[in-house]
Amino acid sequence: MKQTTNSILMIRPVAFRMNEQTSVNNYYQKVLDGLTPESANEKAQQEFDTFVNKLKMVGVDVTVVDDTILPDTPDSIFPNNWISFHENGDVVFYPMFAENRRAERREDILDLLEDKGFQMNDGIMDYTEAEEDGYYLEGTGSIVLDRENGKAYCALSPRADEELFIEFCEDFDLNPIIFEAFQTVNGERKLIYHTNVMMCIGDTFAVICADCIDDKKERKMVLDSLRSDEKEIILITEDQMNNFAGNMLEVLGADERRYLVMSAAAHQSLTKKQIAQLEEHITILSSSLDTIEACGGGSARCMMAEIFLPKE
Repeated sequence: MKQTTNSILMIRPVAFRMNEQTSVNNYYQKVLDGLTPESANEKAQQEFDTFVNKLKMVGVDVTVVDDTILPDTPDSIFPNNWISFHENGDVVFYPMFAENRRAERREDILDLLEDKGFQMNDGIMDYTEAEEDGYYLEGTGSIVLDRENGKAYCALSPRADEELFIEFCEDFDLNPIIFEAFQTVNGERKLIYHTNVMMCIGDTFAVICADCIDDKKERKMVLDSLRSDEKEIILITEDQMNNFAGNMLEVLGADERRYLVMSAAAHQSLTKKQIAQLEEHITILSSSLDTIEACGGGSARCMMAEIFLPKE
């Protein structure tokens, strides 16, 4: 199994704003004073377009789909939470915590990908029935995959149910690595909403905020697992994590060149030593996503749904 792909799906927003339904447990979201929903959307579109252009310039195959005005989906810019595409042709739909995010799921996108030559198995692997019972697993936000080594990492939270995660791992023959990760919010330790804000796994390295795994045994288990796969571990601080330095994704550009994609805020938060460590493995590509990060509480990795499907 490949860890990295050249093909990415991204959704261009039409009505991006701070989603009140997700802010209850996404502590990264901030109210920007004086920013109307219209201006938030306009700024997000500018950031999105610049980001897409940077990816395309280095040879990443980006499929951009425009969101629709109806239904109301303020977080549509983060498709990796509701869908994933796999090398064996499987397409997976995931159960979402926020009701207004469930409307982001669109089967018409599959037709667009088929038109581009991507091949899919008949029928969607659909875990969304779990929503009826109040259980959620938000795609590659909740799950960080090490495809090459057959592992899946998951920080449990209101958006990442343990039993559902184990079911997913059984279906895809993955070894589950389960733990809890916390961030300090107003002096209290609270569960981090998505695993992919605190760790990223590349082909030969891993970026992780180990400090947010409060249980020492769990922290050792996660780090030992990464080391056993010969990943160089690059540790980031909680402050760097709050600047989305864990929310990165390795992608393939032209000539199989590897890029580590992140926001400008994440890039600026890294030390010279960390940048040097990363550049031993990969080329850094960053883009300003300030509005998207503040209003949406997600960053570069959340905006990209990787496509591993076979192609004609």
